[in-house]
Amino acid sequence: MQATHPRGSSPLFLQPQTRNNHRSSGYVPGKIVPLRPVPLPKNQALAKFASAGQEAHATSTVPSEEERQQAENCRRKRHKNTFICFAMSSLSFFIVLAIVLGISSKYAPDENCPDQNYFLTHWNPGHDTAKRVLIKKGDKFLLKSDATVHSIIIQDGGQLVFADDANGSRNITLRTRYILIKDGGALHIGAEKCRYKSKATITLYGRSDNGDSVSKFGKKFIGVAAGGILELHGARKASWTLLTRTLHSSGLSSGSYSFQKNFSRGLNVRVIDQDCAQVLKVERFDTHEYQNESRRLQDFLKAQDPGRIVAIAVGDSATKNLLDETKRTIQNLLGSRLVSGLSYRQSWAFVGVIGGGNSSSSESVRDYENHSTGGKAIAEREFSTVDGEKFVVRAYSEWNNGVPRSVFQVEATDGVVLDVLNDVSSWRPGDQIVVASTDYSMFQAEEFTLLSCPECSKYQIKVQEKPQFLHMGEIVDGVDMRAEVADLTRNILIQGEMEESCYGDNMCQFFNYDTFGGHIKILKNFTSVHLSNVELKHMGQQLTGRYPVHFHLCGDVDEVGGYSAGTYVEGLAIHHSFSRCVTVHATNGLLIRDTVGYDTLGHCFFLEDGIEQRNTLFHNLGLVTKPGTLLPTDRNNKMCTTIRDKVHGSYVPVPATDCMAVSTFWIANPNNHMISNAAAGSQDTGIWYVFHKQSTGESHGLVLETKAELTPLGIFYNNRVHSNFKAGLFIDKGIKTSNASAEDPREYLCLDNNARFRPHQDADPEKPRVAARIDRLISFKNNDHGAWVRGGDVAIMNSGFADNGIGLTFASDGSFPKDEGSSQEVSESLFIGESRNYGSQGGQNKYWGTGGIENKTRTLPRNRTFPIRGFQIYDGPIRLTKSTFKNYVPTPDRFTSAIGFLMKNPWQITPKNNLSMVKFGTNISLKVFFGKPGPWFEESELDGDKNSIFHDVDGSVTEYKDTYVARMDNYLIRHPSCINVTKWNGVVCSGSYAQLYVQTWNPQNLTMTIARDEYPAKSMTLRGINQRALFQQYQPVVMLQKGYTIHWNGQAPQTTFLYLINFNKNDWIQVGLCYPPDTTFQVTSDIFQRQTSAFHSVEEYMPVFSMQGLQKTLPGRTYYFDSSTGLLFLLLRAQHSRDGFSYCSSQGCERVKIQATVRSKNVSDCMAKAYPKYSQAPTVMNPMPARTSEPCRNCGATQTVFTSDPDNTYLIVQLQLFNKTELQQGGLETFISVGGRKFAFKQEGFHLVVVDACTGLTRENIFFPQGAAERLATHLKTKILQRSIVLLGTRGNVGSFDGIAEALVSLGTAKPAYLRNNGSIAFMGFKGNFRPPWTKLFISPAGQGLGLLEKYIPLQLVEYGCQRTRALKTQDLELLKKALQTR
Repeated sequence: MQATHPRGSSPLFLQPQTRNNHRSSGYVPGKIVPLRPVPLPKNQALAKFASAGQEAHATSTVPSEEERQQAENCRRKRHKNTFICFAMSSLSFFIVLAIVLGISSKYAPDENCPDQNYFLTHWNPGHDTAKRVLIKKGDKFLLKSDATVHSIIIQDGGQLVFADDANGSRNITLRTRYILIKDGGALHIGAEKCRYKSKATITLYGRSDNGDSVSKFGKKFIGVAAGGILELHGARKASWTLLTRTLHSSGLSSGSYSFQKNFSRGLNVRVIDQDCAQVLKVERFDTHEYQNESRRLQDFLKAQDPGRIVAIAVGDSATKNLLDETKRTIQNLLGSRLVSGLSYRQSWAFVGVIGGGNSSSSESVRDYENHSTGGKAIAEREFSTVDGEKFVVRAYSEWNNGVPRSVFQVEATDGVVLDVLNDVSSWRPGDQIVVASTDYSMFQAEEFTLLSCPECSKYQIKVQEKPQFLHMGEIVDGVDMRAEVADLTRNILIQGEMEESCYGDNMCQFFNYDTFGGHIKILKNFTSVHLSNVELKHMGQQLTGRYPVHFHLCGDVDEVGGYSAGTYVEGLAIHHSFSRCVTVHATNGLLIRDTVGYDTLGHCFFLEDGIEQRNTLFHNLGLVTKPGTLLPTDRNNKMCTTIRDKVHGSYVPVPATDCMAVSTFWIANPNNHMISNAAAGSQDTGIWYVFHKQSTGESHGLVLETKAELTPLGIFYNNRVHSNFKAGLFIDKGIKTSNASAEDPREYLCLDNNARFRPHQDADPEKPRVAARIDRLISFKNNDHGAWVRGGDVAIMNSGFADNGIGLTFASDGSFPKDEGSSQEVSESLFIGESRNYGSQGGQNKYWGTGGIENKTRTLPRNRTFPIRGFQIYDGPIRLTKSTFKNYVPTPDRFTSAIGFLMKNPWQITPKNNLSMVKFGTNISLKVFFGKPGPWFEESELDGDKNSIFHDVDGSVTEYKDTYVARMDNYLIRHPSCINVTKWNGVVCSGSYAQLYVQTWNPQNLTMTIARDEYPAKSMTLRGINQRALFQQYQPVVMLQKGYTIHWNGQAPQTTFLYLINFNKNDWIQVGLCYPPDTTFQVTSDIFQRQTSAFHSVEEYMPVFSMQGLQKTLPGRTYYFDSSTGLLFLLLRAQHSRDGFSYCSSQGCERVKIQATVRSKNVSDCMAKAYPKYSQAPTVMNPMPARTSEPCRNCGATQTVFTSDPDNTYLIVQLQLFNKTELQQGGLETFISVGGRKFAFKQEGFHLVVVDACTGLTRENIFFPQGAAERLATHLKTKILQRSIVLLGTRGNVGSFDGIAEALVSLGTAKPAYLRNNGSIAFMGFKGNFRPPWTKLFISPAGQGLGLLEKYIPLQLVEYGCQRTRALKTQDLELLKKALQTR
C-alpha cells in the first residue's frame, strides 16, 4: 500500500544515515523534522486593484467636458469603492493573519511528538481480516481509529504512528496477526520526550494451527528485523512499590466475621468492638421458651460498655417469653422502635450502639406467613475503627420454606485502603494491581482493582476486592518483609487474543488453558528499540524463541554496538504470560528497568546462552513464576519425567537433578548487574546464577569456552528474594552442553553439577581472585534456602535472612584436590529463625503448626518437623563474622538452631571454618546443633556428618576463646580437657587441626577406619565420597602432632596418596597404614600442581627398621614397616608455608605416594595388633582457655534493620507493657525503648516519650502518675512540638483516661477510642500535618498486658516537614550510573 500526500513526501523522522543502513548512532527517538509555516497567498483584491490601475494608466483618448465630468465622477466613485475594497481587504488580511498566527502559536506541532508531524496521512484501513498491509517508502500513516487487518509489514522508510491528543481521550485498537518492521520501517506510539496519553491497544490474534508462519518470527508477533524502529512510550507511572501498613485478610486488622445458622431459636446476639471491629461476645437467648433467658438478656445488655455495637437476629421465634421490661431495655439502650411490636415467628434484625439511640440503629422486620417471611429482615450499619478502617455490621433474619435462618456479618466496606512507600498518584481507578505474597507460598499473591479515592494521599490507594491473605507491610524483627505492590495496567497494551481453552499441540496435557499468546522479537542490527510503560498481556508461547520480549542474537545494543541512545525496556507490565517475561539472548548492554513480570511460565527474566554480558537489571519485580515445558530447567516433576523426546534411549530424567530449576531471574553469566530487584515467588528459585562452560542454544559454537565460572560478578546490590520454594538466591551448577548420547543420556541443557564459581581477574585462573560481592540481600519465607552459594571467593554482607528453612549455606568450590581453596564470608548480617510474620493458611501453604516463639501457630517451611537452621556449614572454609542471630527455639516436633550443618553430608569439612564476633540475641535456646540419628538426619553416619567442625575464634559462640567445636563422638580431635555440650551434641576443644586427604586406587569402594593412638577404642569409620569412582577419597579432620593408624575393610589399596591439607609449615602427624606382612613398598613424595596436574620435587623415601629410626630422621623421607602389626609408618610434615585460604602450600600440594605390592587379598584391618602396642596416653597440647565472663560489646551486626530502601533511616521503637497482675508475678520490666536507649518506669501510670522525627533525638521523657489523665491530655494537645514522634504506654492500673482519647485524634487515631475498662494501652503517633502509616493505638482487654511491641519508624521524611539531610541520589541510582558507564 502506498499513498502520496499532496503536501509532499518529506520524511516523518530524520532517517538514519549509517554505513550499514541498519542503525544510526545519532538516532534520537521521537525527534521530528522542524516545520516551516506555509507561505500565505497574495490578496486577490490587491492584485485586482493593481491590474485596474495598469489599465487606467494605459488609456490615451482626449475626453469632452461632459465626458471629463463623467470620468471625474466615475473616478471619484471608483476611488471611493477602491478605498472601501482596500480597507475591507486589509482588514480581512489582518484578521486571517491574526487567526493563522493564533492557531500557529496554539497548535504548533511539538517536534518531540511523532503524531504531530505535518506530513502524516490519516489512515483508516477499516476491518478486514484478509487485508495484508504493506507500508513502504513514502507512506507516513497516522492511525486515528480502530482497525483490523491480516498483517502489517513496515519497511523502506514507511511509518505507522498512533494518533494522540492532549487530554488522552482517544482509544485505538489495532487487531492484526502480526507486525513486521524492517529496513528503515518504524512503528511509533508516543516518544521518550512525548509520552502517549491516550489508550492504544495492539491485539495479536490467530491460532497456532491456523495461518502462515513468517521465517524467524513465527506467528502472532511484533517483529523488528535489521533496520527496524520500534518506539513505544506510554504515560509514566510508578511501576511497583512496597506496602507500609500490613494488609490483613478481609481488609480488617481483626479479620472479618461471618455466621449463619438454622433453627437457632430466640434472640441471637453479637457484641462488636467499635474501635477494631472485633466480635467480643457471641450469645443466644431463648426468649421464646424461657423468661429467665429474657432477664439474662436484659442483664447482658446493661453490662455492655457504652459505644459497643450490638447486632441481634431472631432465629425461629423470640417473642413468647420476651418480657416487656427486656423490650424497654432494648428500646432505651439501643434505640429500637420495632422490638415492642414483635410477633410470633416474625423475623427481626437489628444493629445498634449501646447508648446510641434511634439515630445509631438500623432494623427491619418481616412477617411470617405459610412457613416463610418472603425475604430477609436485614439490618446494617457502617462504622470505622480507630485506624480508619471502614466496616459494616449486618444482621439477617428470615424464614425460608419452613427453615428459620439467622446470619451475622462483619466485614470491610467501601473498599480497602492500602498504604505504600512511594508516590502512586500516577495510578488510576480501574487499574489492576497485584500484591505479592509475604508467606512461603507464592500463590498468596492477590490481584485487585483500584477504586477512586479522593480522600487518599499520594501514598495510598483503595481497592475494590477484599484480600484473602495476610500481606505484611512492616519491617519485622529487623528484616524488611513489606509486600511488593505492582500496577499491571498501562495505557499502551500489547496483548494476545486467546481461545477459551487449550487446543491442538499446545501441551494440553500440562495446561488446560490456551498458551499460544503473542510475542515481540527483536533481531540483530535493528535501528532503534525502546519500550517504556507498556502492558504486555497474554504474551509468549510454549515454543522456543516466542517470548513476550525477546532480544534475539542482537550482540551489543549500547554504545559499544554503535547505539548513541542505549537500548532499554522500562516500566513494562508483563502479566499472565505463557513463556517467560524478558529474554536476553546473546545480547549485551541492555537495560531492563522498572519492569514487572507476573504469572508466567518458565524463567521470567532470562539470560539464555551463557554469553550475555554487561546487561543491567534495575528495580524489576518478578512474582508467581510457574513451571514451563521449553527447557529441562523450566519443568516441574511431571513435565520432567513426561517430556523425553530429547533424551537418549529409555532414560527417565531425574527431576531433582535434571530439572526443577525454574527461576524468576535466570542469570547465565555473572558479568551482569543486579540492582534493587525483587524475586517475590517462584516454583523453584528467585535468582539463579548458572554457569555455561560454552555457549549454548543458537549461540552454540560461537564461544568455545565462556569462562563464566571464572568471570567476576557484576554489581549485586539491594536485591530481595522471598516466597520461593527451593531457594531465594542460588549460585551453583552448570548446564549440560552436549547432546544426549549413550555415554550421557540426559537431555541437552538440563542441569549439570559440573560448574563451580571461582572468579578471577580477567577470568584468568593464573591471575588474582576477585571476590564476588553480594551486598544487601533481603531473603525471607523461602521454603528451603534463603541463599545457597557455592564457590569462592564470595562475600555476603549487610544482608537479612528470616523465616527460611535454612538461612544461608556456603558450599566450597569442590572437594579437594579439585578445589584450590578459597574464602566464603558473611558479615554484618542478621538471621531470624521465626519472625512475628506468622503467615496465614491457604494459597498452597502446606504446613501449619506451633512455633518455638511464644508457642503461637504459624506457617512452617518444608515440613512440620524440618530442622530450621540460620547458617549452615557444608564444607568450607567459611568465615562468619559480625552477624546477629535471633529467635531460634526448638519445639517438640523439630530441632531449630542458629548454626547447623548440612544433613547427610558425604563431603569433607575443614577446620578452617571460623566464626567470630557473633551475637546471639533474644530467644536463642540452641546456638549450635550437630544433628543426631532420627528423622531428616537419618543415621548421621556419613563422612561429613562425623567430621563437622568449626573454629570459634573469639569465644563469641562457646565463651571459650580460640577453641574448636566438633561433634561429641569425634575422638580424632579430642583431648581430656575438652568440654561436652550435650544439648548441641557437640564438644568444645582447644588445639591445632588440619585434614589428611587420603586417595586410594585398586580396589575400589573401600571403607577406611582411622584411630588416634590416644583413643584407639574410639575410631572413626569413613565410607569415602565417590562410591562408584575408579578411586576413593577420604578427608578426616585430625589434631596435629598426634599419631594415627588407618585400616581397611578389604584388601589394602595398591596405590595410596596422602595429601597434607591445611597444614602450615612444620605441622606434622604420624600415620600408620595397615598392609599384609609380606607387602613391599615404593614410597615417594612430590609437590602436585593442581592447575596443570603436573608434579615436581620428587623424592624417594628410604626404609628404616624401627620407630625410633623413623622419628630421628626428621623432617622425614623415611618409612618404617612393622611387619608384626602390618603397619607402614610415615611421619608427614609440611615443608612449605601456606597462603590465605589455600588448601596447599604456596609451592603446590605436598603429598606422599605409596605404591604397594600386595600379595594377599585378605582384609587389612590391623587394629587388634596395633593396640595396645602403639597406644598413647591422652595429652593436652593446647590448654583450654578460661571461660569468658564479659559479654562481647562489639559482636553482632552493626546495623539493626535491613531494608530494601537502605537510603532511608529507620528508628527502632519498643514498648513493653504489662498489667498489674502480670507485674506482681515478678521478673517483668515495663519500658519504652528508642533506638536502643531504654526508658524504664516502675510506678503505675502513663509514660510519655517524644522523639524528634527528623533527628531521632529524644525531646521529652515524662511520667504521669495514676490519676493524671487530664494533665496528660492537656500536655498532648498543647505541649507536643510539630514533627514529633509520640510514644505513650501504661503500667498497671492508671485510673481514668479522661480526655486522652480525644487528644490522640490529633496524633493519628481516626476517631476517639473507648479506653475505659481496658488492661494496657500503647500508642505510637505523630504530631504534624501528615498521618504516617505506622501510627497505631494498641489496647489490651481488661486484666491483660500487651507484652513487647516493636516498630521501625522512618526518620527524616519530607512529609514530616523535615529538610533533606542527604543527597537526592540514592546508592542504587549511583550504582546504576556506574553500571551504565562500565557497559
